[in-house]
Amino acid sequence: MRLIRAAVSLALLAALLGACGGSAPKLAPLASDAVVLAFGDSITAGTGANAVQSYPSMLASLIARKVESAGVPGETSAAGLARLPEMLDYYRPQLVIICEGGNDFLRKLDEKRAADNIRAMVRTARDKGVAVLLVAVPKPGLLPSPPDFYEEIAAEFRIPLEAAALKRIMRDNELKSDLVHPNAKGYAELARSVAEVLKKSGAI
Repeated sequence: MRLIRAAVSLALLAALLGACGGSAPKLAPLASDAVVLAFGDSITAGTGANAVQSYPSMLASLIARKVESAGVPGETSAAGLARLPEMLDYYRPQLVIICEGGNDFLRKLDEKRAADNIRAMVRTARDKGVAVLLVAVPKPGLLPSPPDFYEEIAAEFRIPLEAAALKRIMRDNELKSDLVHPNAKGYAELARSVAEVLKKSGAI
């Protein structure tokens, strides 16, 4: 019986060590003249603040790279998927930051379809040789929280994920301009969090 317990304990320990030992997804270092494309809906566009207070604008200062903002207020993930190839061809970024899904949640559209659309966005960018960072968007509610599919997509493609910032912002009235959009302080928080993920990934 002791041998069985010891074997089970060793197996659990090995599983825990394996889970802790997995390396975080890495990105190639961004060239000094690299273009980063911030792609998404109104959160990327900076609704609730002025243009210089948007997260792409503040991120550019934090990472000393050109960050192009391609945010379209009201855009669903299906519309984003249709628009993305043209934006990638136009800006030719080294990295795209995808922040989509919020309008799907607000309109109560099919969550699986939103996940499939975002998964297809990641695949589209990767097929064009563009690295991807994914930003998880919370579903509205008493305690807004992102659906699990963001983590699942990030794990599937081994790409960096920023999953905490918007959840934190949407739960703090001092960081919001309305129920679903950050204010200038909130966008600054999002920019700092994205920059931190980029640092951890080795991109900067």
